Amino acid sequence: MSLRGKAAIVGAALAGCGEAHGKSAMEITVEAVHGALTDAGVSLGDVDAIATCQPLDMLSGLTLAQELGLNPKFTMNNRMGGSSFLSHTLWAAMLLELRLADTVLICYGSNQRTASGKLMTALGLPTYEAPYKPLFPLSSYALAADRHMTQFGTTREQLADVAVAARAWAQKNPEAFIRDPLTREDVIASRLVSDPLRVRDCCLVTDGGGAIVMRRAEAAKDHPKPPVYLLGGGEGTTHRDISEMPDLTVTGAAQSGASAMGMAGVKPADIDVVQLYDAFTINVILFLEDLGFCKKGEGGAFVENGGIAPGGHLPVNTNGGGLSCVHPGMYGIFTLVEAVRQLRGEAGDRQIAGAELALAHGNGGVLSSQVTNILGTESTL
Repeated sequence: MSLRGKAAIVGAALAGCGEAHGKSAMEITVEAVHGALTDAGVSLGDVDAIATCQPLDMLSGLTLAQELGLNPKFTMNNRMGGSSFLSHTLWAAMLLELRLADTVLICYGSNQRTASGKLMTALGLPTYEAPYKPLFPLSSYALAADRHMTQFGTTREQLADVAVAARAWAQKNPEAFIRDPLTREDVIASRLVSDPLRVRDCCLVTDGGGAIVMRRAEAAKDHPKPPVYLLGGGEGTTHRDISEMPDLTVTGAAQSGASAMGMAGVKPADIDVVQLYDAFTINVILFLEDLGFCKKGEGGAFVENGGIAPGGHLPVNTNGGGLSCVHPGMYGIFTLVEAVRQLRGEAGDRQIAGAELALAHGNGGVLSSQVTNILGTESTL
């Protein structure tokens, strides 16, 4: 059974991005939910399946159902970190195709910035890594960056160019949290936090939430906005702790991307716009390689000198990404919302002309879980 084009996103919304003073994580989530339902022209009572993953609530699916006053047929609380929401779309497509549900709600929200000003996580340091006192999760990504630089000659300047590209896109997005000009020199001169990564190599800490509504393709045209179809999806899990990662330069995106593109019947060259989980600058380089946009070891050259910035050869993270737009602990849902906006032609100054195929990619843990979605307009069915 192929899920290609069997389900579609019919509503999408953001809420509380940046700073949402006085609001809890669940309040931000609920605000995003109502925004997505309004966008879809769907009433809350129509929702019969929900999926979420809150940063500190291990039973967040139950909490969400209670907050919304719902009695869902299915509740998904799959916790893989920031990749969870792109996995939720696959579960949603299966539920819809099997007619076990009719309307699936996927959502997230966090108040990490106004609640603490730092990453909040329920995870502790791994037993065999704790004695070395790493910065979690930063030092894990620093290891991957250092290895990539050593093995392939990736440079500090190339890492910096990822952050510079994100900022250039953010300057086109009025919802982005930071829109000040940023240069390669600014990134390299910023404070070193875990060698070789500097402050501007790291994602923001913001508040924010997002939600999408999914329905079967046959019903998708009955909604106010053009549907965005799930054409393909795939997952790849390689480890939990960075010390157990088989190869610091190869992520599960090699598996998830191949599966997603295989299901969708597309190749990297067909993709019009790419949304990647950019918790750190090294992520973007690794994922572009593993997803097949360039060869292994060539990611640095691919992104340098504006390669993924506005006007470059591949538009990546057109909202500004987690590096400049929003990053409230988990970023995956935001890749989906931005992809939907691009495919609907709703992205304003950052709109990619004629965008019909989008790739959204989520990362969970410390490069541990990778999930890829291929989304398309009606013309791609």
